[in-house]
Amino acid sequence: MTQKHHFFALDLGATSGRSIIGRLENGKLELQELTRFPNTILRVQDKYYWNIYALYESLKEGLKTAAAKGIEIDSIGIDTWGVDFAYLAEDGSLINLPRSYRDPYTEGVPEAYFTRLSRQEVYDLTGIQIMNFNSLFQLYAAQREGSFAVRQAKNILFMPDALSYLLTGERYCEYTIASTSQIVNARTQKIDPLLLDVLDISPEVFPEVVMPGTKAGNVMESVARECGIGETPVIAVAGHDTASAVVAVPAEDENFAYLSSGTWSLMGIEVKEPIINEQTFAMNFTNEGGADGTIRFLKNITGMWLLEQCRKEWDKVGKSYSYPEIVALSDSAKPFRSLIDPDDASFANPESMLQAITAYCQRTNQPCPEEDAQFIRCIFDSLALKYKQVLNSLQEVAPFEIKKLHVIGGGSQNKLLNQMTANAIGIPVVAGPSEATAMGNIMIQAMGMGVVGSLQEIRDVIRNSVSPDVFVPTDNAIWSEAFAKFQTIQH
Repeated sequence: MTQKHHFFALDLGATSGRSIIGRLENGKLELQELTRFPNTILRVQDKYYWNIYALYESLKEGLKTAAAKGIEIDSIGIDTWGVDFAYLAEDGSLINLPRSYRDPYTEGVPEAYFTRLSRQEVYDLTGIQIMNFNSLFQLYAAQREGSFAVRQAKNILFMPDALSYLLTGERYCEYTIASTSQIVNARTQKIDPLLLDVLDISPEVFPEVVMPGTKAGNVMESVARECGIGETPVIAVAGHDTASAVVAVPAEDENFAYLSSGTWSLMGIEVKEPIINEQTFAMNFTNEGGADGTIRFLKNITGMWLLEQCRKEWDKVGKSYSYPEIVALSDSAKPFRSLIDPDDASFANPESMLQAITAYCQRTNQPCPEEDAQFIRCIFDSLALKYKQVLNSLQEVAPFEIKKLHVIGGGSQNKLLNQMTANAIGIPVVAGPSEATAMGNIMIQAMGMGVVGSLQEIRDVIRNSVSPDVFVPTDNAIWSEAFAKFQTIQH
């Protein structure tokens, strides 16, 4: 690994995106951000869409920036959030814009679907947490609307695969992103026809499922010429951003849980086989695909979405808090004054997050936050206690003792919340890398290009490249008392 390699990662979140170069040399990875851009939901006639063409242009701008800096790219990889997808027509063009999972058109749809195939049967096949915005229910919702796109689609491509298609012209279905859909059989790792029979959709509408590290194709000549690059390989990385992030956990052994902390918080463990039984069904845990043949057994938790939406409201009235200011405000407020369940349905996409939090506290007979600091503290306290609740459930079914929690992603930089989480869960929290998704994306490219050979080798590189912070639990009695209160306010 003495030769220097340059890998280009497009990392797309639900609110913003970035293009990044990863330089890999002598067993160490360094990142360089090239571009950063917003990713906004378009609301058109009360339907919510992603502007995939704007994302594609941003992808090309990143490639042009790399070319302008004289960087010769070895390969390209794309990761995004889960579940959303694009429809392709017979002639290969996109049919409309991809619908956003934030669109309320799926409300009540799972219950309607379960009249055709039961909730238990769907979970037994997929091992996926039942969430109304899963791709399976989006397709059913589209059918119920009489969608032209779903009737006419020659192919359906998940978001990273659709962007890769625009670059290469090649169609494929990357395993980790497909596994979020609730259409993939957890045991066969293939699209399950029974789930689509209910929708009268042929499984052939989805291209072949490929594993992370597969070479998808080369950038088309016309696009390469426009961007000033060669006909560079595109690697099907772990297309789901959390799957890429988990690749970059700097773990030395298997006795860990991870928390990918961003707009969503995803807490789980890495296992060799799916865990699907009555207990995991009752807990609504999910079995998503991982790199190198692993399963990410996890729970989706509403994360920094709560804070991000509050910040938007504060920005509108001229209060733009930096992240250090937010942490300082939280630290200044009285702990455990008000608590919420971050996963309550009222927080999914309210017109006002501040009002939704206030209403929740009123419904549960708690003091309502009145100052910005109190809202922030309420969110942080509640997230830490929710993490304890989910970790407790994980430990009940994990085939090993969980000795550490690795916090990765942007939330790993929040030292106050990391310490609060350690206090709540009672085991050490190892925080970092914050750039886990980009690092995982890049290292899967390295594996696809033959530069590294395994997931453990990838993690050796990550450990050699970062210096995580470690938070040791304190104040156990105080947090145990707070957790008891937290459990009483859930409904």
